[in-house]
Amino acid sequence: MALHPFRPRLLECLKGYDRHTLAADVSAGLTVGVIALPLAMAFAIASGLKPEAGLFTAIIAGFLISALGGSRVQIGGPAGAFIVIVYGIVQQYGLGNLLISTAMAGVLLFVMGLTRIGSLIRYIPVAIVIGFTNGIAVLIGLSQLKDLLGLRIEKMPADFFGATRAIAGAVDTVRVPTVALGLASLLLLILWGMARRAPLTRVPPTLVVLIAATVATAVFGLPVETIGSRFGGIPNGLPAFTLPDLSWENARNLIGPAVTIALLGAVESLLCARVADSMIDDRHDPNQELMAQGIANFVVPFFGGMPATGTIARTSANIRSGARTPVSGIVHALTLLAIVLLAAPLAGHVPLAALAAILLFVAWNMGEWGEFARLRQFSAQYRTIMVSTFLLTVMVDLTVAVQIGLVLAALFFIHRISTLTTIEPVTAAVGLPPGAAAYRIFGSLFFGAVGKLEALIEPGASEAPPRVLILDLHRAINLDTTCLDALEALHRCLEKRGATLVLCDANDQPLSLMRRSGFVKKLGKENLLPDLPAAIGRAATLLRV
Repeated sequence: MALHPFRPRLLECLKGYDRHTLAADVSAGLTVGVIALPLAMAFAIASGLKPEAGLFTAIIAGFLISALGGSRVQIGGPAGAFIVIVYGIVQQYGLGNLLISTAMAGVLLFVMGLTRIGSLIRYIPVAIVIGFTNGIAVLIGLSQLKDLLGLRIEKMPADFFGATRAIAGAVDTVRVPTVALGLASLLLLILWGMARRAPLTRVPPTLVVLIAATVATAVFGLPVETIGSRFGGIPNGLPAFTLPDLSWENARNLIGPAVTIALLGAVESLLCARVADSMIDDRHDPNQELMAQGIANFVVPFFGGMPATGTIARTSANIRSGARTPVSGIVHALTLLAIVLLAAPLAGHVPLAALAAILLFVAWNMGEWGEFARLRQFSAQYRTIMVSTFLLTVMVDLTVAVQIGLVLAALFFIHRISTLTTIEPVTAAVGLPPGAAAYRIFGSLFFGAVGKLEALIEPGASEAPPRVLILDLHRAINLDTTCLDALEALHRCLEKRGATLVLCDANDQPLSLMRRSGFVKKLGKENLLPDLPAAIGRAATLLRV
């Protein structure tokens, strides 16, 4: 298989680049950079990390994904979909092993793009995508109740049942000022998002809430927890390059988390790129996008970052703000860098309740809740896959949910395709001699349809077994080794009865497999005919003998 060439979309976009395009990209990049500021901190805190981990990821990964990616307008950085995964890894393996997992995931993503696997990600059924997206949204919302209500929970469990028990056990520690600030922030987000007047909609609601809640906390001296009180603020500069504790023992134990991060990052980034394509009438390069995602995720752990992927909300904002090329994503990263360098001390006053409200708002918009109401419009198989993936994501684990969802989708697909394979008797009107029977096969002769071939040789399947059995393969589109084995069994069974199997009008793929396997030799070339009349003539000859 040919490897995919490394061809960043930026190189193509820079051809004929002019100042008007630059002005549009800079304007969009500045807007998205401001939008990304509260989200990057909120995602990191919700993941059990310090706020600067999200900022550093948005800066470094955002720059690399835009500079090296396969989409013109996609914005990369920390995403809400990773919160549950990252929090669970930190709780189970520790921060150092999260960094190793992320770097390993980066290598996997790059290899996926290099070997053109990115083109296959789009084949994940939409029922699975909706199921795990809604499940992640529920878990994000649950994880934010602690900071929204000011609950005193020393260590929030990563699993659904543990988290609900911890929240229920700490209800008596609810702090009224924190609840008031959190609900006010959430209400402001909703009302601002509903506003239709242009001057309002130009200002990101998350930034409005961040500033308003911070000012209210400082002016009124609200007794609420802030970034400064919990984390001591954020540094006003990028971290130094550091090497995680790399060892084969660690890497071997972290294969599962690394694969989870890589798969989720691949799905999220390519879904985001497809949404962007529909908004700008473009087509991204999925394999180049995965290679860029891989490089970004390999680099950010060495600077204390977290997993990164394409982000739908920021990408949509980028497009609506007039972005035309990846330069806007680069400007977005540089904008965040400038904010960190110049305004880091102010971040210490940001209340955690406001960030929790922002994440609840993000989780609500992230979920496709209307799909539950539409379930009755779809098949039972679709409903089973989506609901199973959703429930398993919430109650068990995202990796298990996707694995079982894919297994269910594969089983339902096999069943559906097998029902399209039919074996119908040929009427006597075609001139079948007495003692002969003929069947036409329609569809795919694969392992899911093997029972239909076996039914032809089951004891009692026919009161008077034919001396010659003709199978017309003209409408059989393919043959796999399982059904080839069933044909060989049918041939042996007929031979024991003193009868003969005759095949006719086989298409190229079934004919090639029968020849390569040696079945034609066992059957006899005289019993492999070009069409049904020739097969009927062969049957007549055999019956006269």
